[in-house]
Amino acid sequence: MYRFLLTPRWWGINIFVVLAIPFCVFMGSWQLGKFEDRVDTHQKAQQKPDPGEQKAAPLDELLPVDSETSGRQAMATGQYGRQFLVPDRQLDEKRGAYVLTMLKTDGGRTLPVVRGWLAEGERVPAAPAGPVTVTGALQASETSGTDGVHAAGGLPSGQLGMISAASLVNLVPDDVYDAWVTLSDADSGLKPVPATAPAGSGLDLKAFQNLGYTGEWFVFAGFVVFMWFRLLRRETEAARDVALGLDPA
Repeated sequence: MYRFLLTPRWWGINIFVVLAIPFCVFMGSWQLGKFEDRVDTHQKAQQKPDPGEQKAAPLDELLPVDSETSGRQAMATGQYGRQFLVPDRQLDEKRGAYVLTMLKTDGGRTLPVVRGWLAEGERVPAAPAGPVTVTGALQASETSGTDGVHAAGGLPSGQLGMISAASLVNLVPDDVYDAWVTLSDADSGLKPVPATAPAGSGLDLKAFQNLGYTGEWFVFAGFVVFMWFRLLRRETEAARDVALGLDPA
């Protein structure tokens, strides 16, 4: 009755099932591992002390920016230079702009410094003159996927859509740090811009996507087993009918 299992058609079905089930289990386990890694990262970030409460360190000691140094208080000394507005940034549910000023550090490189947030329509305060020492939360360069970024271009002169070394390379002649700081105490007339959490340190949508994919792969593995048994049952019933002299149709 089960001789049909030795036919080329069923050999192909059986090989597919034998390969598909371990593959689905492997992919489901891999996605589950990615979700667990994100959970572990989130828990470690919750257990770490607030970066803003740690002692400020020289800027160069905290570079490059990573999950450990993002948000840490960084110090740099130099003189302010060219200034930009970064529009369409919200603070306390109000629209405004970041006031971004280039700090030519004593080391020769230029550091983008967000001196604070300015409401729409208000006058931009001038940057302090002469040598200054700034202290603020260290942040990684923004990307096109960062919230609030204006990546489409077409902004008026003096405005910048994204805070990054790449967006400043043609605007600032100096070597620009691939990082920026937001001042802990905003300059007069401005509101301080809070630091953002480092990418990948929270349970974001991607984490739950990993969990959803885990379920999908395991469900697909179960579906393969279900379809195999269903086909087996149908072929068995057809073989039994033929053995009893019944018309398979």
